[in-house]
Amino acid sequence: MAIKDDIASEVDGILSQLWTIRGGTVAPETEDVVLAGGAVKLEATMLYADLVDSTSLAIYDRRVAARVFKSFLAACSKIIRDCGGYIRSFDGDRVMGVFIGSWKNTSAVTAALKINYAFLKIIEPKLQSKYAVFRDGTYKLGHCVGVDTSEVLVVRAGIRNNNDLVWVGSAPNVAAKLSGIRAAPYNSWITGGVYDSMNDSAKKHNGTEMWEQRVTVPAIPGGVGYRSSWTWEP
Repeated sequence: MAIKDDIASEVDGILSQLWTIRGGTVAPETEDVVLAGGAVKLEATMLYADLVDSTSLAIYDRRVAARVFKSFLAACSKIIRDCGGYIRSFDGDRVMGVFIGSWKNTSAVTAALKINYAFLKIIEPKLQSKYAVFRDGTYKLGHCVGVDTSEVLVVRAGIRNNNDLVWVGSAPNVAAKLSGIRAAPYNSWITGGVYDSMNDSAKKHNGTEMWEQRVTVPAIPGGVGYRSSWTWEP
């Protein structure tokens, strides 16, 4: 069978396949979801953390870029886990965290502010100390974290022995787009739905509001979101 016929047959099978959807209370692993029609429905808050302008650094020196990526992803992963989140995807210099449960919005936003601290107070100073290209401004790295919440359908996509989970819903897409915003020092961006549902402990510090409302954020349907330049010590 020619590959084009194989693809056509595969697509026909997918389109006619019946879904077996179950509710979930934890973020599934790949093996928890059946490839043929399996799906898990969750109420989830999604966090994406992304480095800024890392492509030019990777072209300049892959070894330096690799150390930067590993440092950033390690810090993000530790914080996401410490805040109760699940890590379910890495993509180059970006990590996706999933938060479930009653405190999912507060936990995800706290993680975002802690990632901002880790980058600005720990990672960046160490990079500047070790590499002249960061000290002299040749390369200025930054980061951004985006957070959104919605119902998410988790499916397993790909082919046998080569597949992974795909997270389908507005939250994964919007959070990913928010993490692509470049507006330092505002390195944390969340949707109005996240802000409205999170605890005051993640909104204010000693009575001072940590978030600024924005009403024309292109990444957010309807445009209403919030941004912050605050940090939270892990």
